[in-house]
Amino acid sequence: MARVYNFSAGPSMLPESVLKKAAAEMLDYEGSGQSVMEMSHRSKTYDKIIKDAEALLREIMNIPDNYKVLFLQGGGSTQFAMVALNLMNKNHKADYIVTGQWAKKALQEAQRYGDAVAVASSADKTFTYIPKTDKSMFREDADYVYICLNNTIYGTVYHELPDTGDIPLVADISSCIVSEPLDVSKFGLLFAGAQKNMSGAGVTIVIIREDLIGNAMDITPTMLNYKTHADANSLYNTPPCYAIYVAKLVLEWIKNEVGGLENMKARNEKKAKLLYDFLDSSEMFKGTVVPEDRSLMNVPFVTGDKDLDAKFVKESTEAGLVNLKGHRTVGGMRASIYNAMPYEGVVALVDFMKKFEAENK
Repeated sequence: MARVYNFSAGPSMLPESVLKKAAAEMLDYEGSGQSVMEMSHRSKTYDKIIKDAEALLREIMNIPDNYKVLFLQGGGSTQFAMVALNLMNKNHKADYIVTGQWAKKALQEAQRYGDAVAVASSADKTFTYIPKTDKSMFREDADYVYICLNNTIYGTVYHELPDTGDIPLVADISSCIVSEPLDVSKFGLLFAGAQKNMSGAGVTIVIIREDLIGNAMDITPTMLNYKTHADANSLYNTPPCYAIYVAKLVLEWIKNEVGGLENMKARNEKKAKLLYDFLDSSEMFKGTVVPEDRSLMNVPFVTGDKDLDAKFVKESTEAGLVNLKGHRTVGGMRASIYNAMPYEGVVALVDFMKKFEAENK
């Protein structure tokens, strides 16, 4: 059976070597006589898996020692509440920069628990740019400032972080984690649903500075308190064992086959350049994002004709280029070219777009 090129925004492609290794170990993980899906999360065998996954992530992302790494459940959407319940705890204020649907949902969730406001937004132009901010825009007594670093739906990314001074910066990095180097020390908390770049659906990664743990609001449920999971090394309850195992395999791939995040960034830049260069030269297809804020991960584009867009999606799917339909709020198409998408996949997409343009003038 031929593999397709999957441009889905998530769950997304996994590296082929990772899939093959997971398949080879499905019935018998390293002589244990059982699958990782079956083994106890309290066993010595699984304890090594989760500890190795954490150690690899720390090494690859160069995470400082004063940060905890947590493997949680509930996806990025649960973090919208968890961040507010744990961090909006001193002055009960938080400042949000709204650059898309996920930041908007995070703000709405935080407003349930305190004085959370949007200090900047790019909603006026359908989130096609990152709004400029300066330190004076943030309230001095805000408990944190929140951003979505890479916007999956709209294809924008922060190339320069907002200056928040001493206010902790929180970032949703669901669609760009381990895609390029990131200075963790500039953030109070990072979180990511892993199903775009690091694993299958089911595990959420949280990287949190230790001083931000332990001051959750009194109303915080036990399972939504970061301290609960930090104290138990992510084993307070049964974690998403298999998704963590797959994350470990992906991190091994990044370390051993790709050669780290600098190399990963170069790979991703090469893929994105090929696609953006074509979009900039095409008469039919147009990118929707201002050039200075373009994402390396998610590339939305349109023809300007809904019927033509629909025809493109149908014919590209038939050609083995799947999940290119854009989000309903943008329309058109979106190519998510995460870490596991090979360069050849983007070449195939651009070649198809050239052919489609020639045939539909």
